[in-house]
Amino acid sequence: MSIRLENVSYSYGKNQAIKNVNVDIKYGEFIAIIGHIGSGKSTFIQMLNGLKIPTKGSIYLDGEKVTKKDYQRGKLINKVSIVFQYPEQQLFEKTVIKDVCYGLINRDLSDEERLKKAEAALETVKIDKGNFYSSPFELSGGQKRRVAIAGVLAMDLDVIVLDEPTAGLDPIGKNDILGILKDLNQKHNKTIVLVSHDMNDVCEYADRVIAINKGEIVFDDIPREVFKNKKELESMGIILPEANILLRNLKDKGFSVDASLVGIDETVDEIYDCLITRRCLNEKS
Repeated sequence: MSIRLENVSYSYGKNQAIKNVNVDIKYGEFIAIIGHIGSGKSTFIQMLNGLKIPTKGSIYLDGEKVTKKDYQRGKLINKVSIVFQYPEQQLFEKTVIKDVCYGLINRDLSDEERLKKAEAALETVKIDKGNFYSSPFELSGGQKRRVAIAGVLAMDLDVIVLDEPTAGLDPIGKNDILGILKDLNQKHNKTIVLVSHDMNDVCEYADRVIAINKGEIVFDDIPREVFKNKKELESMGIILPEANILLRNLKDKGFSVDASLVGIDETVDEIYDCLITRRCLNEKS
């Protein structure tokens, strides 16, 4: 499955939010969308499931043009879901399980089938069974966020688009959410499109990074290649991941390290290898 955007633009009146974008999102990818506030990220992701229709250009789902007038948009909605910021604010049912079942009401399923899907989704996001019939408003902030995401997972769509899903969470809650998304990608082959301002998270979890600035795609590559462009990213208001900053600083001080690395684990390994082989010490002595 793939989503392809060809020469896509979107305007709010005279303000062009997206400018002539070309991109291909393939099945099973974990993609991070980065960019400063107002860069066009939100408009971009809303076009992926038809919430916004391009002013110009075409969008294709599995080769079928979804921007044509007679396209049945239900096909796109049944393939691509969007989780907006603070989705827990949309919880309203009396129990957790009812809230997760709500999105399945219009599906051709029996009550038992809906219940099974909801339970499976809650187990996927690691909500304890003892909380299934509790009020969602009795849960912690991180648990509420996971329940809201479970509501999307229960629908079993191929592509999950998330706008800052860890916003406002503590480090534990944030890691829980990101770990769940990684599992969905690796174990269930779900396509994840993640909007994030945290470049550390981007480098740890995403396989591909799309950087947007002033409505245009500036970079589209693996994290290591994107974050080589320090000056350009900083001019866009994007701060490099901390691990990469550390390696760059060591490199500037004469240590023989690979300053293109961006992940925490690979950075630790690089520094350890540098010290254990005495590469760093020899060059500094």
